[in-house]
Amino acid sequence: MLEGVTIERPETVTIDMHVRVGVETVVEPFARLLGSTEIGGDCRIGAGAILESAVLADRVVVAPYTMVANSRIEAGAQVGPFARLRMDAQVGADARIGNFVELKKTKFGKGAKSQHLAYLGDSEVGPGANIGAGTITCNYDGEHKHRTKIGERAFIGSNSTLVAPMEIGPDSYVGAGSVITENVPPDALALGRARQVVKPGWKKKKANPTSVS
Repeated sequence: MLEGVTIERPETVTIDMHVRVGVETVVEPFARLLGSTEIGGDCRIGAGAILESAVLADRVVVAPYTMVANSRIEAGAQVGPFARLRMDAQVGADARIGNFVELKKTKFGKGAKSQHLAYLGDSEVGPGANIGAGTITCNYDGEHKHRTKIGERAFIGSNSTLVAPMEIGPDSYVGAGSVITENVPPDALALGRARQVVKPGWKKKKANPTSVS
C-alpha cells in the first residue's frame, strides 16, 4: 500500500507472499490473490474475486466474484462479474468477458466479446469476434477433447452449439439457435435449426377436438 496500491478494507483481503501488484491498482474487499499471481498497474480487482497464479497486464478490470486460475489477461481487457477463467485461458487486449462466461484452455482474441452466459472450452476465438449469449463449444465426445476455432470478426448468434472439432471462418455468421456440426467457410451464413411451424387455432381445437374447422 505504501508503494501505490490501494487495498480497500485490507483486513478482508488475502494476499499470498509471492503475489506482485503494480502501482495504481485497486483491490476491493474480500478479494483473494493467491499463488504466483502477477497484476500490472492501474488494474481493478473486484470484491470477492479470486486470482490464483494469474497474470494480468496493465489496466485490466476483474469485476466482482470472478475466478481466474492459471490464466493470462492482456492490457485493457475486462472480465466478469461472475466469470471463470481456468487451465491456461488467455484473454487478448481490450477483450470483454461478461457475466457467467467460462473459458477453459481457450485463446480469446484482441477486442473479441462474449458478454453473457457462454462456455468456451478448448477453443481459439479470433480478434473482434462476437460470441452470443448461451453459446457453447461441445469439446468432449465422452472419450476425447476436441478444439473449436472461430475466425476473426465472426459473429456467433445466441444459443448456438458448436460441435467440435469445428472451424468457423473469418467474417462468417452463425444464426441464433443453431447446432453447427460442419465447418463454416469465411463470409458465410450457417443455420442449423428446424423451420418454425405455426398452427392457427390450435388451442381451440385442443380444447374441443370434435369441433369442425
